Amino acid sequence: MNTAAVTVPEPGRFGRLPDAVAARAITPSVLRGLEAVPSATLLRQAEAVGDDGERWATEAVVELLKEAQARFGDTRPTESDAWLAPRLHWTLRLTRAEAADSGLWNFVALCLSPEYVQWRWRSRDGAVGQVARFTGPWATQAFSRLWWAAELFRDGENYAPAELACSDQDVLNTVLRQRMIQHRPAAQALLRLRTRGSVRTGRDMNAAAKAANAAFMLVHEALAPDEPPDAEVYAEWLDAAGQSAVRYDTLPRGPRDGSVPPASAETLADWFAELFASAPVRGKEREGRE
Repeated sequence: MNTAAVTVPEPGRFGRLPDAVAARAITPSVLRGLEAVPSATLLRQAEAVGDDGERWATEAVVELLKEAQARFGDTRPTESDAWLAPRLHWTLRLTRAEAADSGLWNFVALCLSPEYVQWRWRSRDGAVGQVARFTGPWATQAFSRLWWAAELFRDGENYAPAELACSDQDVLNTVLRQRMIQHRPAAQALLRLRTRGSVRTGRDMNAAAKAANAAFMLVHEALAPDEPPDAEVYAEWLDAAGQSAVRYDTLPRGPRDGSVPPASAETLADWFAELFASAPVRGKEREGRE
């Protein structure tokens, strides 16, 4: 039987690192910060992806991650999420199918920038704590969670809703996992609860999302129809990778593949607000008595 040879990525190009290889590399000593990630060794076990186009060049992403660490320093790594997510999405231009490949994110975390993962997720004792921050589910892994948050919460070319979503760790840690977020009007409706002041805290957002998700999946398409994104425009945006530099001080503009119908988002926001009014919120009764 003939087996095609696996081509390793060239220097400066993205690749993919199989889950099994990635998991073996994250030893207890690496998690505790006692040993460095063996990036050079892992790079030789990685597989090439994509073509020779600018979309698969790593330089811009590496520089972006260095900028995030420099901007937010050792005291504010959590705050970097809202800044980095839209810029990572804009810089690393992927189809959803490509972004669903955990091997790509393993490569970014272990071969390209393990320093970022350790900076963003280390505790006071220097330990990262969770293997999943290096290699894990899409909503948990250090880089995929940000890319997907930007993808699911952007409103067409407007990244401001994604920036707002990523400024709330409860959205990233809990709400992002809800199936309803894959419906664009639902994602925008939840954020409107925050901008309206209907929800004020992370606990509020979690409760609103859980209540909405439980009821929403049965009726969302009829109640709040959405227009499919323009695939041709998105493909053109992918092809334009590398033609301009990412903006560090202002939000970039994403692909002009279509915005969420405002009426659908407003309809759902009104409904979600009603659901939240009767939803259980941890600590809500105690706050009411104080």
